[in-house]
Amino acid sequence: MPRDAGGNAAPLLVLVKVAAILRCFTVDAPELTLQEIIRGTGLPASTCQRLVQNLLREGFLDKDEDTYRIGIQLVRWAAPGTIGLDIVRTVRPILHALRDETGETACLYVRDGIHRTVVAVAETRHVVIRPFHVGQVMPLHAGAPGKVFLAWDPGARAALADTELMRYTDHTPLTWRELDDQVALAREQGFLAAFGERHADVGSISAPVFDHTGDLAAVLGVGFPLQRIGLEDVARLGPAVADAAQRASVAMGSATPAR
Repeated sequence: MPRDAGGNAAPLLVLVKVAAILRCFTVDAPELTLQEIIRGTGLPASTCQRLVQNLLREGFLDKDEDTYRIGIQLVRWAAPGTIGLDIVRTVRPILHALRDETGETACLYVRDGIHRTVVAVAETRHVVIRPFHVGQVMPLHAGAPGKVFLAWDPGARAALADTELMRYTDHTPLTWRELDDQVALAREQGFLAAFGERHADVGSISAPVFDHTGDLAAVLGVGFPLQRIGLEDVARLGPAVADAAQRASVAMGSATPAR
């Protein structure tokens, strides 16, 4: 293995170049043309084009007409179980509209086993925020999104059935009786609110997004610091989240979301 002057393993040059390409993609610039990638990396055009084509072939990048974005294969490795990017593209405008309507960070989640993963975020413009980011992995049993998965995704309950429920705060549900009560409330309301279950100072309100088959495709919701949002705000924010999830379901081809 090549060594640098200090005797440490030297990075492979091709990996340095690949990393430079991938670093060009950000939350603010998720889609780039080849020329933008070349300018961003400073690599010779022929080298950059060859590497981009290799990344595309391996699924590390995806291409839509003349633009590239991080590929689903790379997303799967970073956050196992994430679904394809079509739902992200479809729901992103709805997330931004929900953020603007509520003033809070809006997120889209998919499930992988006993975890939920953030696959899209529209961040609040408030100065005081609780950060959420794409690829963030969280438990199913703590927080509103996980209980929505348990309410409408039969595989979620089966995955969690033999798992010891970990305590994160004094409000984390640790029994199936507690979870079942929350699941029943989610199904009754069409959304669920939770406060301080994963972090003592964070709350969330979430609702289900269904696909064209009527199956649960994802969970949509808002997350917020409890210093700004409390129980008294659920009557206002809950229906807004449910309406956004309904719009997302329609956009995904669902005619009559299951209850």
